[in-house]
Amino acid sequence: MNTGNTRLSSAIRHNLPSLRPDGAWISTGLVLLALAILDQPQFFVSLKFALLQFGQVLPFLGLAISLAAYAKASHADRLIAKAFSGHVAGMIVMAALLGGLSPFCSCGVIPLIAALLTMGVPLPAVMAFWLSSPLMDPSMFVLTVGTLGMTFALAKTVAAIGVGLMGGFAVLAFKDFPLFATVLKPGVGDGGCGASALRGTGKINWSFWSDQERRGVFTKELVRSFLFLGKWLLLAFLLESLMLAYVPGEWISQFLGAKGFAGTALAALIGVPAYLNGYAALPLISGLVDAGMDPGAAMAFLIAGGVSSFPAAIAVFALVRLPVFGAYLLLAFSGAVLSGLAFNLFVS
Repeated sequence: MNTGNTRLSSAIRHNLPSLRPDGAWISTGLVLLALAILDQPQFFVSLKFALLQFGQVLPFLGLAISLAAYAKASHADRLIAKAFSGHVAGMIVMAALLGGLSPFCSCGVIPLIAALLTMGVPLPAVMAFWLSSPLMDPSMFVLTVGTLGMTFALAKTVAAIGVGLMGGFAVLAFKDFPLFATVLKPGVGDGGCGASALRGTGKINWSFWSDQERRGVFTKELVRSFLFLGKWLLLAFLLESLMLAYVPGEWISQFLGAKGFAGTALAALIGVPAYLNGYAALPLISGLVDAGMDPGAAMAFLIAGGVSSFPAAIAVFALVRLPVFGAYLLLAFSGAVLSGLAFNLFVS
């Protein structure tokens, strides 16, 4: 009996993810502790903000990690990985088109990206979807028409697809470089862009819940993914609340007033770590455009901020290795500048 209990306990410990404190949890605790000591009113404001923002992302997070856990438990991830093998150029085009119409924000797309990578979907196709999906969706299109006009909304839709295509084919050109040999950080998914999914030969069982072992795989993957992505998103939203509280919005408006190429590049540079999400940025940009802001700079700011807002960048940094993270930021910045310059040529 004792031997059986020991084996059971060992199995439970093996299947549950580690709950040991790490950088994300420690950083979150230190930020909250500092606020509680130095600025108690802001402590409650930041905590409420982070929890509310996390709650808004939770449906996307839950859906994505549930699908990923189901695919792994049923071995459907191997089928998905094989379905995405070959014809990468076609996948990039499809991913950019689908991304440009998908209803994902820059944070909500992170769990889905993690799932695609662990299933073995090639990085160029994932990057195309990654860059284009946060930029435009039906509700964003309607709001953009209302604040900045139909021309701007249509141009941003084209820019969203264009940035996805540019990023996907840029990564495809360099995919054989050693820097991109391993995409995900250790402990994330399969640890190598879903390589195990491509090599797997196990039989697919769509009704996996009838198998005790596979139910364990599903539970382990679900909890592991939720804890990993959840802790980083929570920290990101907490830091976002601090930027809202301590970085005056007037500073952003002041630096976005420049025109021409310099203004476009500066707007994109500010937009990469911008704390404003796509919806909150629209009225600010609309007011600046009415005051004479260069339209290309406005487009560059919205593109850069939409792809790589501060919370999203934190989550991406936790998910992928440094070279991939650097490529993600560089492509977001480059795509934003090119989109702004192209829009200026169109409206001039």
